[in-house]
Amino acid sequence: MPSNTLTDMFGRRIEYLRISVIDRCDLRCSYCLPKRFKGFEEPANWLSFEEIERVTRAFAFMGVHRIRLTGGEPLMRRDLTELVDRLAHLPGISDLALSSNCTRMDKLAAPLYRAGVSRLNVSLDSLRPKVFEKITGGSLNKVLTGIEACQSAGFEPIRVNTVVMRGVNDDEIDAILDYCIERGFTLRLIETMPMGDTGRNAVNKYIDLQTVRQRLERRIELIPDILPGGGPARYYRLAGTDTRIGFITPISQHFCETCNRVRLTVDGDLYLCLGHEHAYPLRQLLRDGIDDTGLTDHLRRAIALKPERHEFSERPEKLIRFMAKSGG
Repeated sequence: MPSNTLTDMFGRRIEYLRISVIDRCDLRCSYCLPKRFKGFEEPANWLSFEEIERVTRAFAFMGVHRIRLTGGEPLMRRDLTELVDRLAHLPGISDLALSSNCTRMDKLAAPLYRAGVSRLNVSLDSLRPKVFEKITGGSLNKVLTGIEACQSAGFEPIRVNTVVMRGVNDDEIDAILDYCIERGFTLRLIETMPMGDTGRNAVNKYIDLQTVRQRLERRIELIPDILPGGGPARYYRLAGTDTRIGFITPISQHFCETCNRVRLTVDGDLYLCLGHEHAYPLRQLLRDGIDDTGLTDHLRRAIALKPERHEFSERPEKLIRFMAKSGG
């Protein structure tokens, strides 16, 4: 197999790496982290920037060219702009994106943009301050201010991620869509997933996004579209506009057959599938001094273990880790 390709046992070419730079977050979204959760990874076990760069460089050598920095909340990792600068200059990396809740973007948007972040995903689950606080425990105004700072800094595109929950924010979809239309953002609606106790507790709030799409189609024509980025959303363009809306449907219409991504946790575990607990540990290999050839060999062995599909529907009880552990 050529060195510049990385293909799993089911013929899927892996070209997208999501890197969790921290498992901590300054919000407590109800579907992600318990309010009083304190079981975070010790900083001594976090991969250093040098270690993250080594793993990313090895993946890039094998054809991975899309990187997304996630958390927890990645802006809580000190000196994040240094890591961005390192990764943005790696040979083969063509797309360096960031997922954030934007609570700290008033100060960090411009430095991150200058350092090399090319795309931005923003978590925004409500435009009503009290509902937003109920979902996240945080301040909506702080997030909106951060989003404005990102737009002023030059980020384009900005994609707004909304986890749709029955009886919580499902009546706001039109308002959030209008907010995105007015600002030129792309809206991505996401189904709740049974990740950890918080995710399983949100099962009664689950909404099949196929029904949401059908309802929106009664308001406006949705034209199938494609956007760059390598993610799982199925996109549509709103007729008569340049606005796109995406639907991320891991439960109602899974996208496992086209999955091209793996996730690296802050402590160096490589998750081959969001919907499985199995992980391939890399931290000790790195700290024991493995050379580049050995690291590449281990990454190929890990990819060979990538399962054909997730088990969200069949065995949700298996997924004991929280979403913040895996990265977005």
